[in-house]
Amino acid sequence: MTAAPHGAAEHRRAFLAAFPAIATAIFTGAVDQTITATALPAIAAEFGVVERISWVVVAYLIAGTIAAPVFGRLGDAYGRKPMLVLGFALQGMGALCCALAPTFEALLAGRVLHGLGGGALLTMAMAVLGETVPPRERGRYQGYLVSCFISASALGPTLGGWLTQGLGWQAVFWLGLPLCALGLLAATRLERRAGTGGFALDAPGLALFTLFVVALVAALDRVQRLDALLALPLLALAALAVAALLRVERRAADPLLPPDVLGDATVWRTNALSACVAAALTALIAFLPIYLSVVRGVPLATVGLMLLPMSVGGGVGALASGLVMARTGRTMALPMAGLALGVLGVSALAAFAGQVPLMWLPWLLALCTVGVGTTFPAVQTTVQAAAGPARLGTATASVQFMRNLGSAAGAALLGALLFATLAWSEPGLAERVIGGGRTALGTLDGEDRMALAVGFRALFAGAAVLLGVAFVMACRVPLRRI
Repeated sequence: MTAAPHGAAEHRRAFLAAFPAIATAIFTGAVDQTITATALPAIAAEFGVVERISWVVVAYLIAGTIAAPVFGRLGDAYGRKPMLVLGFALQGMGALCCALAPTFEALLAGRVLHGLGGGALLTMAMAVLGETVPPRERGRYQGYLVSCFISASALGPTLGGWLTQGLGWQAVFWLGLPLCALGLLAATRLERRAGTGGFALDAPGLALFTLFVVALVAALDRVQRLDALLALPLLALAALAVAALLRVERRAADPLLPPDVLGDATVWRTNALSACVAAALTALIAFLPIYLSVVRGVPLATVGLMLLPMSVGGGVGALASGLVMARTGRTMALPMAGLALGVLGVSALAAFAGQVPLMWLPWLLALCTVGVGTTFPAVQTTVQAAAGPARLGTATASVQFMRNLGSAAGAALLGALLFATLAWSEPGLAERVIGGGRTALGTLDGEDRMALAVGFRALFAGAAVLLGVAFVMACRVPLRRI
């Protein structure tokens, strides 16, 4: 009768001991993904590289996606603590290189280093949680960490704007140094757990995976710009790379992406769910500020406040999902209901976007993200439980790189849907918006804004479809209870 409470108390103490390192890693990795966005115009102006400025974001995304499986395997082999320490070190060095970059090329090199550290931090943080707390209790605590991630993601653009305006774009990178210092201090105090040992670098697998990620992310960047001439060859190259990667990984003695783990029905369906959710959520976060400011006429200073309930909603959904998993052991019960709620909410936004009063819009968005947030703890816990303790890092990494790819694909594909709808409803408008960016958005007249509203309805409909696919995957995950 007393064993369960005693066990729960032990798990809580273990979590609280690891929490400073885990939370700092997640906050640092998440805020670095978004804080740079508002500094991009200033960076482009200083280096005169408007046409290449998106690569500041793309370089980080590519590096983070590649780092996830590499550090996942290294963590399994040598333990999570040293890999977390290395992640903080890489993140700090990347931030320093970016802040001191004399040229745009040097800035991109710093962003690659920055991204390697960010990918390591997000992967290792969730893996440390996985080895600290048993699967059934894991969801309870992952909810707190998801809240930390969403808060950091929402805070990033606002904080980046303040720092860039007041201190210059370099300040968004200087901020990373004290965060990394705190993280290093917390990581060194973690308990050291031995890994499995026997790691051998899968060089062919790493090379093909890198080629696949670079080609795919570059193709998606061109898709968003409606540039089929470059997008199609890059997509073909990505397809060839992934086909070769699958053949190599089946024969490798120590594969970077183990087929027996990633091919498991629970793992790949849960990861597909996660990618679809990340795609829809990232596109909404990226484009809603433009919708609110340009289409609905909300002042820029108020946009962040209107999106705050959306961030809170995701955290509430994650906490609720974690508590339900801890009490019942059911992994997909609440995510299925939550995704159905998300589909209905985003579909309502697509159908009635122009008629929803502004005072109700933030709460509709919050309702959507409450539903979507229920998937976050369930995904990590389900994949880690299916893979087992020996492949904990690999399983966690698979979730991270699928989320990264989903985020890139969602922003690109739904952005392309928006611009294609613009091109259909108002010829020439899409080219003006893509070429002129935010400057062009400020010059739109009433007719242009109406056409843009139609484009956003198409984007919201696309996001609802993605959440619908995630719902189907949630229904088909074999592991229903832990």
